[in-house]
Amino acid sequence: MVQRILEPEQIQSLDPSAIPRIRMPERDAVFPARAARLRQLADAANPIAGYLRLMAVLADAQHQTLTKFEATPPSAELLANAQQHSMPLIPALSGVRDPAWRDVLLQLLDRIEAAGPLTPALSQLIAKLRALDAAALDAQADAIFAQRFAEVDPASAPFITAALQVVWTDLASRIDKSQVPYIDTPGLCPVCGSHPVASMVRVGGPSDNYRYLQCGLCATEWHMVRSKCSNCDSTKGIAYHAIGAAGADSEARDSQAKDAPLKAESCDECGTYRKIGYQSKAYDFEPFADDLASLTLDLLMGEEGYRRASPNPWLWPEQAGEEPDQE
Repeated sequence: MVQRILEPEQIQSLDPSAIPRIRMPERDAVFPARAARLRQLADAANPIAGYLRLMAVLADAQHQTLTKFEATPPSAELLANAQQHSMPLIPALSGVRDPAWRDVLLQLLDRIEAAGPLTPALSQLIAKLRALDAAALDAQADAIFAQRFAEVDPASAPFITAALQVVWTDLASRIDKSQVPYIDTPGLCPVCGSHPVASMVRVGGPSDNYRYLQCGLCATEWHMVRSKCSNCDSTKGIAYHAIGAAGADSEARDSQAKDAPLKAESCDECGTYRKIGYQSKAYDFEPFADDLASLTLDLLMGEEGYRRASPNPWLWPEQAGEEPDQE
C-alpha cells in the first residue's frame, strides 16, 4: 500500500474552515490603496499632514512604475532551497537584488518632480539622491535592510525604500502562496524576511476577524493569532493603548479608546509595541499608511516606556528607539 503524504498547504486547502495563512499583495491595488489612505489621513489636525501628502505622491509614483516593471525572479533552485530549509523565499538581507532597483529609484524621482512644484529642501534631496553612485545606493539599501540606524540617512531612506518596495512587491505579487514556506521566525515576513510594519484585523471572506501582519517591504500579509507579541512571540503582558479625545472625562476617553480603529499592542516581556488596526471600525484602514500617520500614538507609547519593534520605512528614526524629527 502506498501512503500519500500531504504538504501543510495541501492539508489547509482541503479544510474549508482553515484560516488563510498568507495573503499575497494585489499588484494593482497595493500602492493606490496606500496613496488614497494617506490623503484621507492628511487632514488639518495631523501634525505631519504635509509629509503624508508627499508620501501619497510617492505611492502614486510607485504604482505608475510598477505597472511597467518586472524584476528578475529568483531561480527555481533558490526557491527550492528556501522551502527546504524553512527560509524566506526572496530574503532582503541576502544582499542579492536586481540592480534595476536603482533605475526604479530614478523613475520615482522623475515622477515626483513631474507631479508639481517642489520645496527647496525636497529639490535638494532629490538632487542628492541623483548624485549617489551605485555603491553608495547599495550601501544605503544594505543599512536599511539590516536596520543599522547610524548608517541610514533618514531623509533619503523613504525614497530608497520606496524603490525597493516596488521590486519586492512585484516579486511577491507573482509568487503563488502555496510556494511560501513556514519559516522558523513567525514575526518576520515569510516571503522576504523583513519586519512587519503593523497588523490589522480583517473583515469579510475567509479572513474575517483574523489578524494579519503586513510586511513593510513586499506588502505580503501573514496570519498571527491575536494577543500575541509579533516581536517576541510572548502571550504574557500584552496590552492595548489608544488615544481618546482631548477634553473628555476619563470614562469617555476610555470608551473612545476601546472603540478606536487603531491601537498600539504593547508587550511587557520585550518592551516593544506595534500598531493594530480594525477594518470593522475603519474599512479603508491600510497598515502602512495608518501606522505612518499616527505619530501621536508613537509619542504616547514612548512616554509610557515602550519602543517600536521596528520603524516605519517611511519615517526612519535617527537611531534605534527614536522617531525622526519631521519639522
